[in-house]
Amino acid sequence: MNDHTFVICAYKECHYLEELIESLLAQTVKSDIIIETSTPNEFIQSIASKYEIPVYANPGKGGITEDWNYGYSIADTPFVTIAHQDDTYRPEYTETMLRAMKQSERPLVFFTNYAEIRNGEVVEDNRLLRVKRMMLHPMRDYRFRSSIWMRRRILSFGDPILCPSVTFAKKNLPEQIFENHFLASEDWEAWEKLSKLQGDFLYDSHILMCHRIHPDSTTTLAVRTHAREREDYEMYRRFWPDWMAKILVHFYSKSEDSNNV
Repeated sequence: MNDHTFVICAYKECHYLEELIESLLAQTVKSDIIIETSTPNEFIQSIASKYEIPVYANPGKGGITEDWNYGYSIADTPFVTIAHQDDTYRPEYTETMLRAMKQSERPLVFFTNYAEIRNGEVVEDNRLLRVKRMMLHPMRDYRFRSSIWMRRRILSFGDPILCPSVTFAKKNLPEQIFENHFLASEDWEAWEKLSKLQGDFLYDSHILMCHRIHPDSTTTLAVRTHAREREDYEMYRRFWPDWMAKILVHFYSKSEDSNNV
């Protein structure tokens, strides 16, 4: 019996899907792997059949948060990672995550540093990645893993936590992680909610996954249409007065220009 499940949220016909699956199968410690989709089709089914991965069709109306929540709900292991179909994981991700989770008395989430994939090339350093690593630097200190004050101070300046790098410790978390509220800031909203809970935010500063930046991603679309800026302003208002939120969202939106390809 495995302790961990990768839930792949697949949408339509993504030609990066097989690359993700191969990275999950290459993990040094094996996990359960399932595919969840609200757009069942022959493309997804053929790849799933090739790798003998079960496919679950979301019976609800679908959408990003609905798919994530449904995938999270059907995973029956203590630890769950929502894998995005266009990203990849390095072989040590699961082994590192399980070690950290099992050393914690009350884990909430585990998350990691990451690189980007741009035009087929892995980019391990750029301005946005440096800013996010700087924001998360305090979380490298063992003493801050259970500090609600520290994690909320970090989140009050932006969202440095990459959603697909996160593994959830289900027994210590609510049944529904994500709210059906945002297009692109739904993960920041989730971390803000979970940051109030007693338990550990476990951060590993090693690059253990790669996040693909491409024109068809939801984040890129949200930045291009300014939906991300509106949502980020709403998130800043959860931490700051209006005047401060407007200042922060101005600088934060500039940093997100790197999501345009």
